[in-house]
Amino acid sequence: MRASGVIVEYNPFHNGHLFHLTEARRQSGSDCMIAVMSGSFLQRGEPAIMDKWHRAEAAIQGGADLVLELPYVYAVEHSDYFSQGAVRILSEMGVQSICFGSEHGEIDAFITAHDFLQEHQSMYETHLRSYLNEGVAFPEASRLAYEKVNLPEDSIDLSQPNNILGLSYVKQMLTYDRGVQPMTIQRTNSHYHDETINGSIASATSIRKEMKESGMTQGVKDALPEETINQLMLYKEKNGLWHEWEAYFDLLHYKISTMTCEDLRAIHGVDEGLEHRLKRTIKKARTFSEFMNALKTKRYTWTRLQRTLVHILIGTKKVLAQTLLHEKQPPYARVLGMNETGRRYLRERKKAMSIPLITQPQQLDHPMLELEERATASYYSVLEPDIRIERLEREFKAPVILP
Repeated sequence: MRASGVIVEYNPFHNGHLFHLTEARRQSGSDCMIAVMSGSFLQRGEPAIMDKWHRAEAAIQGGADLVLELPYVYAVEHSDYFSQGAVRILSEMGVQSICFGSEHGEIDAFITAHDFLQEHQSMYETHLRSYLNEGVAFPEASRLAYEKVNLPEDSIDLSQPNNILGLSYVKQMLTYDRGVQPMTIQRTNSHYHDETINGSIASATSIRKEMKESGMTQGVKDALPEETINQLMLYKEKNGLWHEWEAYFDLLHYKISTMTCEDLRAIHGVDEGLEHRLKRTIKKARTFSEFMNALKTKRYTWTRLQRTLVHILIGTKKVLAQTLLHEKQPPYARVLGMNETGRRYLRERKKAMSIPLITQPQQLDHPMLELEERATASYYSVLEPDIRIERLEREFKAPVILP
C-alpha cells in the first residue's frame, strides 16, 4: 500500500484540514493517509481544546486512516524539534510523501530556499546569534537572519508561520530521509493567526476564539465538519469544559509560588533569569491572561512563555528534555486511532519498523512515555474527580478503531 503523511494538531479539525487531507490523498495517489498529531499540549504552549482521543476520532471521520501521537517532548517545541519528531515518525511508518499546508503553495521554492540556506548556514547562524544577543526573540531573530542572508527572489516568504514550519519539514526530509517526497498545498482563504471567522474555511485560532466567547455559534458550525461538531459537543457534555489556559491558572499559580528559584531554573525553558520574573509576577496576577500580559517582554514572547509554563506545569526538567530531544530517532510510534485501511497498512508495515509500534503506554518502559503520562495527568487535572479518573483510565486502553 502507498502511504502519505501529514503533521497536524487538529485543534479542532476544521474544513481547511478536510481540504488538506483530501488534496494530499489526491495529489500523492496514496491508499493510506497517516496523521502524526500532537497530544494533550500543542506547539504554541497551549492545552488542546479537547483530548487526543476525540480529536483522533474526528480526524478519522474526516479522512485520515491512521493517527499517531507526536510525543509531548517534540510537540511543545519550536519548529526544528517539532518537525524532527514528526518527520522521523512518518519515515519509520514508510510514507512515500509528507504533505504540509503553506502560504506559498509551491514545493520547488521550499527546496530552493533549503539548498540556498545550506550553502549559507554559517552566515545565517552568525546573524541569528547577533540578534539573539541583542535580546530579540528567536522567531523574530530567525526571520531577520533570513533577511540578511538574502534568499533568492523566487524563494519563500519566511515571515509567514506555515512557510517557516514547512521549511523545517523540508529540511528534515532532505537530511534524514530523502526517500520521502515533500509536498505542499496552499492554504486557502484564512491565515494561521486570523481571529475572525470569514466563511466556511477559517483558522483554528478564530474558531477557538469564537467558541470561547460565544459557544457553538452558526459561524463556528459552518467552519467545521459535522463529526468535529459532534465530538466537541460530546466532549463538553461529558467533561464540562473545552480546555484553555485559564482553567489551569490556579494550579500554575501554586506551582510557581511554591517552587524555589533553583527549582524553576531546572525546568526546561527557564533561562536567562526568567525564574525571578516568574516569581515576582505571579504574586500580583489574578488570571492567566493578566499574568501573561505582565510577564511577556520583547525577549520573552507569548509563545515561548506558554511553552515554558507547560513545562513548569508538568515538571519537565532541562536535562531530561535535552536528552530525549537529542536521541537519533523517536523511541516508539504510538497509535491513537485507525480505520480498516489503517489496520491493513500497520499489518504490512510493522515488521519493517526499527522502533516499537505501541497502542498502549504500558507496552514500553521509556522516559519519553513517562513524561507523556505526566503531561496527560496535568491535562486532565482540571476535570471533576470522577471524570478525571475515567479519562486517565482511557489512556491505558485500546486506540480509537472505526470501520
